[in-house]
Amino acid sequence: MSTAFLAYLPSPDRGVWHLGPIPLRAYALCIIAGIVVAIWWGEKRFVARGGPAGTVVDVAVWAVPFGLVGGRLYHLATDWRTYFGPGGDPVAALKIWEGGLGIWGAIALGAVGAWIGCRRRGIPLPFFADAVAPGIVAAQAIGRLGNYFNQELYGGPTTLPWGLEIYERMDPSTGASDPLGGIAVDTANPIAVVHPTFLYELIWNLAVAALIVWADRRFRLGRGRVFALYVAGYTLGRFFIELMRTDPATRVFGDIRINVVVSAVIFLAAVAYVAFVRGPRETVPPEAFVLAGVEPPGAEPADDRAAATVGDRSPEEADGAEENGDTPDRP
Repeated sequence: MSTAFLAYLPSPDRGVWHLGPIPLRAYALCIIAGIVVAIWWGEKRFVARGGPAGTVVDVAVWAVPFGLVGGRLYHLATDWRTYFGPGGDPVAALKIWEGGLGIWGAIALGAVGAWIGCRRRGIPLPFFADAVAPGIVAAQAIGRLGNYFNQELYGGPTTLPWGLEIYERMDPSTGASDPLGGIAVDTANPIAVVHPTFLYELIWNLAVAALIVWADRRFRLGRGRVFALYVAGYTLGRFFIELMRTDPATRVFGDIRINVVVSAVIFLAAVAYVAFVRGPRETVPPEAFVLAGVEPPGAEPADDRAAATVGDRSPEEADGAEENGDTPDRP
């Protein structure tokens, strides 16, 4: 392209680096970083709300794998032609590291995994969901950086100052076009300048995280309403951002992107949940602390309980206990 562009946002010249024979994929690293942030922030909020430490990590062992599988299955279901249609590549359906995770599938199946983990630890699922909600949407924001490195999920052409330059990428060893694994051949002449819709969603997700943290502190939300507020806020933004995207997508009801419809339906359901569900925050049952191997809040330490038990005995019982060596020496 001979036309020189103004100073727009540049794309990375590649999304994969090689450490010897090992490929380091930016998309995968961003997903991992998002998961770490979600667990770290979720743990802090969970403990602050009265839950036993270490629970979020234990539940994540179930929720994260379920979520990754669910996200991939949703992507395959809504974009099946890419893999199983004419000219498709079924083997690529397994290449999750190249991108393609549907948030709705990740949340749905991830919730199943979280439910299993919560049952094993005696934790109410809504209590857990409210604690981890801000971390989840922050993780989504971090994950969108992976789309930036992959040069994907962008909108139509634009002349706005924050337009994103898209470069042609090629495999340096073969010279073949390779949009995901290749290297940009000419960063001085991008092939297009487009709306960075992944960036719009990243910013929106961070705003939603801030909103639900504020609302939770202001109104002391519980019963899953923090999580529902996250879902409502996210889907509201996703509805409009999805309308801007130009990448191929499954379309329904004529020519509407399927994620536009899904966002609208889930938004209405989430708003209804926030509006109609009432009640104070749940409390964590004492048995959850026992399962975690820690003392429930307000419980007397074991030594104090033992001392109190001895103090409550009758003189005859105490004398008998001393003869059996059950009490400490008295002055």
